[in-house]
Amino acid sequence: MEFYFPTETGEQLAFASAAATALIGLLILFAPGITMRMLGLGIMAGRREGLAAIRFGGGLLTGLGGSVVMLAQPMLYLAYGATLAAGCFGLVLSVLSDHSATWRTVLSLVVAGILASLPFVYVFGLV
Repeated sequence: MEFYFPTETGEQLAFASAAATALIGLLILFAPGITMRMLGLGIMAGRREGLAAIRFGGGLLTGLGGSVVMLAQPMLYLAYGATLAAGCFGLVLSVLSDHSATWRTVLSLVVAGILASLPFVYVFGLV
C-alpha cells in the first residue's frame, strides 16, 4: 500500500486542511493542558473530567482528519467540510448568543472557517 498525495491544486488544499485538522487533533489529544491554557480554559479543583472531554474532542479531530487523508475521496472531503462548517456555525452562535467575542473565539472561527472552506473549494471545482 502506498501513500497517496494529490496532484491537483484544489485537492492538495483539501488534503492539507484535513492533515492540519489531524495534527491539531493530535495536539489536543496528547496535550490537553496546553490546549486548555491556549483556549483560556481551566480545570476546577478536584474535577478532572474536563481533560477527558478535551481529549475526546482531540480524538474526534484526529480521526476525522486522518480518515479523510487516508481515503481521499470527494464525498469525504464534502462531509469533512460540512462537519467543520457546522462547528463554525456553533462558534458564530456562541459569539452572538453567549457574547463570547474574545480574540480566542474569533481566531478559532477564522482557522476553522479556512479549514472548512478548502474542501468546499475542491469539491465544488472552484480551483
